[in-house]
Amino acid sequence: MNVRTINYKDSNNSHEFTRSLRQTGFGVLNNHPIDFNLIYDVYNEWEKFFNGKHKQKYLFDSVKQDGFFPLGTENAKGAVISDIKEFYHFYPWGRLPSDLSSNTKKLYKELVSLTSTLLHWIQDETPEHIKSLFSTPLPDMIIDSKTHLLRIIHYPPLDGTEEPEAIRGAAHEDINLITLLVAGTEPGLQVQDINGNWHDVSCDPGSLAINSGDMLQEISGGYFPSTTHRVVNPSNNIENKSRFSMPLFLHPRDDIILSKRYTARKYLNERLKEIGLKD
Repeated sequence: MNVRTINYKDSNNSHEFTRSLRQTGFGVLNNHPIDFNLIYDVYNEWEKFFNGKHKQKYLFDSVKQDGFFPLGTENAKGAVISDIKEFYHFYPWGRLPSDLSSNTKKLYKELVSLTSTLLHWIQDETPEHIKSLFSTPLPDMIIDSKTHLLRIIHYPPLDGTEEPEAIRGAAHEDINLITLLVAGTEPGLQVQDINGNWHDVSCDPGSLAINSGDMLQEISGGYFPSTTHRVVNPSNNIENKSRFSMPLFLHPRDDIILSKRYTARKYLNERLKEIGLKD
């Protein structure tokens, strides 16, 4: 499982990043332009939110899909047991808890800008016969999209009442084009190779993990794999405490044609139903 760590400032960054996505569905980026202090501040603010009592005031909107999603809300596609996590969906047009600063909006904006750069890298490094499958160039697909999602996730400490087979994040693939994952506050993220073996992904505070999603796999005819990943429960040698993570899910505009089978909106609606977030 050769997930590459790419130096954002290297001259061959786009080639190494795209090659890692092609071979593994994942890449790790360091020396990137996102300020770690901003990430740290955002994590601190959301930790207070999840530990507070007023989070129920922001209960999610099943149509708009913004707001707070309590424990037991989501299950992986095909899974019957819910993940051990609660989370908040932030969109610039959606609700932001009143006691949070503008740091979340700032981080969101910077993450979307960085992912736009990464889409340019992928577009430039993709072979012509694969690019010919794209209904429009990758960077253009996200212009004016209203569905880029910053999900702030809290995995609470285990208390012994969980179902025996329940884990923090069951094995799944992401729905969107690419996901930019701010390093989690604790270990637990794993990716699966083509032989079914699981590999740990670093939670180095200065790194960002990027993976391709189902939509990128769909538009590329499978050239870029949407790799299966999961978040496992703390093992005996890891302290049983809260874990926080923040993935930015980059989505094309609703009307973008992914393939002969799907537009972006049709695919998104289908998958949201499959994971229990939409009726």
